[in-house]
Amino acid sequence: MDTRRHNTVGRQRSGLGCRRRGFTLLESLMALVIIGVGVLAFVDAQSSFIRSNGWSSQAATGMFLAQEIREFSRHLRRHDPVTGLSLSGGAAVGWGREANEVAVVDLDDVDDMDGVTFGLGGTFTGPINASGMVIPEIDLTGIVETASGVTVPLQGWTQRVIVDKVDPYNTTLARDDSYQQAATTQLPFIAIDKFPLRVTVIVEYQGVTDATATEITRLSWVVPAK
Repeated sequence: MDTRRHNTVGRQRSGLGCRRRGFTLLESLMALVIIGVGVLAFVDAQSSFIRSNGWSSQAATGMFLAQEIREFSRHLRRHDPVTGLSLSGGAAVGWGREANEVAVVDLDDVDDMDGVTFGLGGTFTGPINASGMVIPEIDLTGIVETASGVTVPLQGWTQRVIVDKVDPYNTTLARDDSYQQAATTQLPFIAIDKFPLRVTVIVEYQGVTDATATEITRLSWVVPAK
């Protein structure tokens, strides 16, 4: 027997058994697809987290601004302390801001705030805090931003206030400013200035790239009649 031929055949068989097969093109493409799907899922999760975190931050800011208006109104009387609210010729006299009330410090009763907006393009500069002071814009380093020596208000935020006179037996039912309840056999007479007031604050935000403002928070409470 030829030993050289035997050894050659053995080496050939051994080489065939040890040869490693590489990835085919199809397998490589499938691997790329799987990796791509994973990357896209990760990016989408990150984007969702950022959006959720941004909305949570806006919601917290919105509620804070609404509560500041509520605190601001706590020290106010329901109607003007001088002129009050009266009926003349079938119309309410004394509802809303008086002619000389041109600044936030002039607001001295709750009905003065009806239709008032604190913020860019509104009735007064704002938003404001519970003391009636403008809330400033603060940069990432904690420094209050100014422009030409003037404090820059918190950007993009507005506080819009609506005040309704409501039925004392159903505070979801708004009454006209001039309404007063006539006495009946079941109900007593209620004068024009003796009704509860429902105050609603609508906090909106409009970013620099937003075409319109978005409502972030709406807060309502009732000021009881005294």
